[in-house]
Amino acid sequence: MTNKVHKKIELVGSSDKGIEDALQSAVSFAGQTLRNLDWFEVVQVRGSIENGKISNYQVTFQVGFRMEGSS
Repeated sequence: MTNKVHKKIELVGSSDKGIEDALQSAVSFAGQTLRNLDWFEVVQVRGSIENGKISNYQVTFQVGFRMEGSS
C-alpha cells in the first residue's frame, strides 16, 4: 500500500463561456506553477447577470496536489 500526502489550496476561476471553462482555465493556469495536481472539489458557483442573461461564471474550488516525495 502506498502512502500519499496531499496539500489543498483554493482557487477561483471565471469565464464568460461556462462553469467548465472557468474550472479548466484555472486548473491550466495553476498547473504552470504547481506539480502533481490530482483532484478538485467545487465549493461555490456564482456569476453575473446582465440584461437578463448570464454574462460571467465564477467557480470557487479546492485543488489537491501530491506533495513531493510522497508515493
